[in-house]
Amino acid sequence: MASPEVEKAELGTASAGSRVGPEVENNSVYQPIDRSQNYQREELQVLGTVQILTGAIIMALGVFLGSLQNAAHLFRHFFFFTFYTGYPLWGAVFFISSGSISVAAGRNPTRMLMQNSFGMNISSATIALLGLIFLSINLAVNSLSFKGCQSSPSPDLCIYTGVSSNGLVSLMLILTVLELCVTISVSALWCRANCCSSREEVSSPPDSVESRVHPH
Repeated sequence: MASPEVEKAELGTASAGSRVGPEVENNSVYQPIDRSQNYQREELQVLGTVQILTGAIIMALGVFLGSLQNAAHLFRHFFFFTFYTGYPLWGAVFFISSGSISVAAGRNPTRMLMQNSFGMNISSATIALLGLIFLSINLAVNSLSFKGCQSSPSPDLCIYTGVSSNGLVSLMLILTVLELCVTISVSALWCRANCCSSREEVSSPPDSVESRVHPH
């Protein structure tokens, strides 16, 4: 007949073994954003929504710029550099895509969605920097082109085209700066959450589980 001390040791070992499965399983689940911290998930969704709206507005401004180009066909080579680069189209597509993935990652922060969101936001940040270069060049070219409006066949139309183009390009520039700030914020949020997750794993090494299974 087993002694009470032996029975307690066996029960302690069995209970420790029953706790190993869930703990190991929980450590293997990728949770870059703690589900108890709802504000982080909401922040990610809000930033993604801002990206979607920014991309949609940039695309709409690109349509207006293209319409202005058709109306003022005499001055196409002066004021429509950004339109020729296609930035209002492919830049907006990148921004809308990264925003949609960020919203999805905020609702369901799985490993795949979070990694895709991080990658898309890095790409969108690069696209935003490239867009800033294109838009700045467009504004610089416009300021030089205004000097030639007096010698053009239609000076008033030339000035109107340049002013309208400057307005649309300036709005795109502001929205592109906003998009760059948002992409940096989303990337920083991902890095912060990922670093916190790594610190938690370091603070609770697997040896602690083995020590509970095989007590000294």
